[in-house]
Amino acid sequence: MTSPETFETPQGRRLAYHLTPGEGPCVVFLGGLKSDMEGTKALHLEAWARRTGRAFLRFDYSGHGLSSGAFEEGAIGDWAEDTRAITGALITGPMAPVGSSMGGWQALLLARAVPDRIAGLVTIAAAPDFTEDGYWASFSDTQKSQLESEGRVELPSDYMEPYVVTQRMIADGRDNLVLRSPLDLPFAVRCLQGTADTAVSTQTALRLLDHAISPDMRLLLVKDADHRFSDGPCLGLIEAAVTDVLRLAAAT
Repeated sequence: MTSPETFETPQGRRLAYHLTPGEGPCVVFLGGLKSDMEGTKALHLEAWARRTGRAFLRFDYSGHGLSSGAFEEGAIGDWAEDTRAITGALITGPMAPVGSSMGGWQALLLARAVPDRIAGLVTIAAAPDFTEDGYWASFSDTQKSQLESEGRVELPSDYMEPYVVTQRMIADGRDNLVLRSPLDLPFAVRCLQGTADTAVSTQTALRLLDHAISPDMRLLLVKDADHRFSDGPCLGLIEAAVTDVLRLAAAT
């Protein structure tokens, strides 16, 4: 496996990435919280891009994977800065973000920031506004007090070691909410969601579908699929969704 390239953001964060040359729009995989660009979905999409001659970018946010920084020091806004910086520098034409979990939130933030550069968008178990609607809303009074006094709390995860949630992550998340104000997505959007997902509920997917403004937005619920959404059938559904939004972009 080839070593990743490194890109330095204007904020001085060093991001590891792999860029596959090919035809545009460039497909950009945006991973989830504490995940990295070596995950099953990212590698599967890269292999698909190579087979089909499609440009493709995968990278690690700061504090993730092989990029610089500590996870506990980061927040949603930092990773949005990372995403805008690396896509702005490495991709010259339109792009099609594919956001998984927290990456779905990042894809929506990117689309809100540069809507004219988005050819189409795919989300997988998207988790917009989860710092407010998931973390903060579920915190007990004890946890809220601990966050204020110690600046952090630890939360168990069904998928990996406990998450460290910092006071800065909560505050910064409030500055980047996307479900509280109009969310215009003027391109095709495909949302994928498993009904057995214990990290992101189908209600979140339905709320996003109801809230966003799009000429062609569809939600596919997959019975018994979990948050990873990475078995063979689910990977095939991701391919199909990406192919669909790219086809529609080419037709416009």
